[in-house]
Amino acid sequence: MKEKIHPKYNICQIRCACGNVVETRSTRGDFATEVCGACHPFYTGKQKIMDTAGRVDRFRKRYEKIAPRAK
Repeated sequence: MKEKIHPKYNICQIRCACGNVVETRSTRGDFATEVCGACHPFYTGKQKIMDTAGRVDRFRKRYEKIAPRAK
């Protein structure tokens, strides 16, 4: 590899708004995020499906009529 053309790849800390701190390496340095894997609803299992127009129910009713094909 050529010398003096690559950026510094130092250890940094990523801080989440929930207080979680992750140590990694980056050329950018330390930075903060709003959500992480420890507090994001998708990864914690606390995600809620908002169905204001009844779309999920209409989808389920439509596809309950179709019986699975057995081969």
